[in-house]
Amino acid sequence: VQLQASGGGLAQAGGSLRLSCAASVRTRNRYAVAWFRQAPGMERNFVAGINRSGGRIYSTDSVKDRFTISGDNAGNTVYLQMSSLRPEDSAVYYCAAGSSVIASNLANRNAYAYWGLGTLVTVSS
Repeated sequence: VQLQASGGGLAQAGGSLRLSCAASVRTRNRYAVAWFRQAPGMERNFVAGINRSGGRIYSTDSVKDRFTISGDNAGNTVYLQMSSLRPEDSAVYYCAAGSSVIASNLANRNAYAYWGLGTLVTVSS
């Protein structure tokens, strides 16, 4: 499985960006897909994910209120719509996929076997 993340860039605080994660295979019903982010000097942390049955989880209420994870109709691209961006959202965003990820470890980066190269998001104040 190959993953390609795109859509990052520079945004002003309060603005929006939509990240895309295009997979080389159909992921719907087969793989859990998630977004993680890593700021300089920090660990790579879970942001949001979709499990194989379509359930969605978010890392925090703040993320849930501002970000939306979704999939396309074809089942091979997952999006992260980010709104009301804050400077602290600045990071490299990675998408990941795993066929054996279950609901209880959806937020665990070690559960994912496949990773894309990151896309940089910079939010200016």
